Amino acid sequence: MKPSVKTIYVDADACPVKSEIVEICEFVTLPMVFVSSYSHTLTLPSTAKVVTVDNEKEAVDLYLMNNIKKGDICVTQDHALASILLAKGVIALSPRGFVYREETILQMLDARYVSQKHRRMGGKTKGPKPFRQEDRSRFIEQLTKIVTEKEGT
Repeated sequence: MKPSVKTIYVDADACPVKSEIVEICEFVTLPMVFVSSYSHTLTLPSTAKVVTVDNEKEAVDLYLMNNIKKGDICVTQDHALASILLAKGVIALSPRGFVYREETILQMLDARYVSQKHRRMGGKTKGPKPFRQEDRSRFIEQLTKIVTEKEGT
């Protein structure tokens, strides 16, 4: 492993691609840290470090923000967390295979804010689309690409 990628961190509470992350990390021998709250039980191989934090609303996010470093990768569905991590020089990737970018994160946060405001006023919004095989395949492709580019292969 080249020193440019240190660790892959996972916001693991509702992550649908845990086994794919394990498989890719084991293949390229990258360390991985899965962070979840006490209310979620994770069953992962011994090659994965599991960190369990309090059930407080932002405990997982706080752990990630305090421990992740420039050059690391984080898998998260949380746009706000991704925006903070981008500022730290972290590569943030959604479980659907979307790479968060500085150029688009503000628009994503704005859309989230508008939806939340609409719901607080009694309006209804659509939830996320169902997670599909295409999302899983895109994630595998993107994470593999990121890891191999970082390794210089």
